[in-house]
Amino acid sequence: MSGRPAVRGPAPVALVLVAAIAENGVIGRDNAMPWRLRSDLKRFRARTWGKPVVMGRKTFVSLGKPLAGRTNIVVSRDRTFCAPGAVVAPNLAAALAAARGDALRRGADAIAVIGGADIYAQTLPVADRLDITLVKARPDGNIRFPPIDANDWREVDRAEHPAGPDDSASFAFVTYERAAQKAGQI
Repeated sequence: MSGRPAVRGPAPVALVLVAAIAENGVIGRDNAMPWRLRSDLKRFRARTWGKPVVMGRKTFVSLGKPLAGRTNIVVSRDRTFCAPGAVVAPNLAAALAAARGDALRRGADAIAVIGGADIYAQTLPVADRLDITLVKARPDGNIRFPPIDANDWREVDRAEHPAGPDDSASFAFVTYERAAQKAGQI
């Protein structure tokens, strides 16, 4: 032993999809959430604070402003799109590269993907974890989360909650981790 400390590379940065999903897969209606869950908003803030958040243009516009305490990275193919207070990336690969650099600089352990449906669909195959609020409702909606395949994901935590005074439905906080690859797969 030389007595020198081991040199380690940067800590891994997890790719985490954070979403509120109704029992019927709906995540939105006309670029808005079809429910009100103050309890979920508190959890969302805690799960994403200090981390880079990646979202599509419509999600950013629906928020009305950048989320405080987070580096907001917006994916838009529209080269004229301007998002004051946010980083605009021309594609998802550029957005994830910017988010990874930001996470490493901040010492953040994760990149949070926060919508919309197309961004979720593109990142689901490469995500490490899903932080889901399962809304116990079946609202009408035109925006859906992609199916969560039980072969790819395993539930590792669930906490059921009745609707609070500022919640329009009961809900469960559910965490999924990517299932181990089957033997023989690359």
